[in-house]
Amino acid sequence: MRVLDTAAVSAWAAGCVRSLASLRPAIDEINVYPVADSDTGSNMLFTMTGAARELEQDTPETAAEALKILARGAVASAKGNSGVILSQVVRGLADRAEGELDGAWLANALGHADEVATGAVSRPVAGTILTVLHAVALAVRGDTSSLPEIAAKAAKEAAHALEKTPEQLPALARAGVVDAGARGLVAVLDALVAVLTGAPVEHDHALEAPAHAEAYAWEVMYLLDGVDEASLPTLRKELSGLGDSVTVAGDGSGSHAVHVHCADIGAAIEAGLALGRPRKIRVEPLLTPTPIEPGGGIDRTVVAVVHGGALAELLRAESIPVLAVPEGGTPSVEDMIGLLNEAAGQQVTVLPGSVALTAAADAAAGHAMAADRDVVVIPCASPVQVLAALAVHDAGRRTNDDVVAMAEAAAATRRGELRIAQEESLTWVGRAQSGDVVGLVDDEVVLIEPAPASETNLVAAAMKVLNRMLALGGELVTVLSGAAAPPGVAGELAEQLRVEHPEVELTCYASGQADAVLLMGVE
Repeated sequence: MRVLDTAAVSAWAAGCVRSLASLRPAIDEINVYPVADSDTGSNMLFTMTGAARELEQDTPETAAEALKILARGAVASAKGNSGVILSQVVRGLADRAEGELDGAWLANALGHADEVATGAVSRPVAGTILTVLHAVALAVRGDTSSLPEIAAKAAKEAAHALEKTPEQLPALARAGVVDAGARGLVAVLDALVAVLTGAPVEHDHALEAPAHAEAYAWEVMYLLDGVDEASLPTLRKELSGLGDSVTVAGDGSGSHAVHVHCADIGAAIEAGLALGRPRKIRVEPLLTPTPIEPGGGIDRTVVAVVHGGALAELLRAESIPVLAVPEGGTPSVEDMIGLLNEAAGQQVTVLPGSVALTAAADAAAGHAMAADRDVVVIPCASPVQVLAALAVHDAGRRTNDDVVAMAEAAAATRRGELRIAQEESLTWVGRAQSGDVVGLVDDEVVLIEPAPASETNLVAAAMKVLNRMLALGGELVTVLSGAAAPPGVAGELAEQLRVEHPEVELTCYASGQADAVLLMGVE
């Protein structure tokens, strides 16, 4: 088939319904993220069934019209987080439906689908349906092959990206499953290939997911009409303060599907009432997984929230779920709840990389949406304390003993910093001018080195700070270089430390932080 026609759109809609109906039990069974409530397959089937029914009740003259009707029906019927995202995939194809719907159109439309689906989600997470959709969009970008070839390439890439989802999302890895929503997307793309090529759709089998227990929160969904587009960020922010899995997705003609997981049903609906006219309100209970019995598997997880992209990547490389927060910012409640949801098990230990991040973690730990988890926040004033806590973490220990060991390691780590003065200021050790190197130990200014902040001056200042800290003892020094640190500072500092303190072990990492040139910890 060279171009998509009206009959093919109808056949694709029907094929999606058949495939999702066949896979529904298996997809429901592997549904563990963001909530293990065993309904992802059901929600995606409900969404596409409503979309197909909308198309059946109309008589479009062109494939473009058929796609727009299908998108309108998908948004109106969107159920659950996965259903809302699926509706935006269909909408993305419809938005770009002009002229001949050939291979080049499909490649472009899949890219647009990636944009609108990601834009509808308040906090995209790696390892989900959005990750797989993005991989598809990148794979076909700019491709001008035939329509069947583009569809086949998209489906193949989706299947390949699906296999990687457990590597990207710890909750999936610990459950031994792929992402349920992403599996549904593969089924939708496979159905398109079947229509365009006539090849049969082959389904594989999914792995089992954990059993479930009682409801602990609610899934609130409604359609919102009459809302000003400029008000949507406000709505997303308010819903994010109530819970997680927030999506606000438009149908292209003024109506929006709203979705949130929260503990306060009334507040979620009132947020919509303040901006528009909610209709088709649906509320369903969320289910929390049955706690894993001792000895029955991983029942706890350590997560971190830090500033600095390089530091976040360092922790992710150690399989630690991480929330990377922009420099100077604090995470929203939804960001923190989302981080907790990435973790597996009933018990979650949070390591925040600053005083402000500790406060944000404490607020999330006490939030109603975290009530089903045993969340412990270990106070940390610096990323070096996060690393110290992780260094003693032992998953084989009893949970309480491990938390105590991490807390003691963090508290025992003395903190040093080098910063560049941004303006003139008066400190306990004298007046600092803009551009001077300022050294701190445990947040107290202990030295000022005159500008410029050259490699030589930074190394000299760092050694003075470390000598002061090591005077009280210490066996291990950890240095995190910030974004503004000259490339050779870490090497020069290591050489100097070997000369003056050969008994001390040194580890250096890049942190990517903007506020401090060097962060130093002594244990």
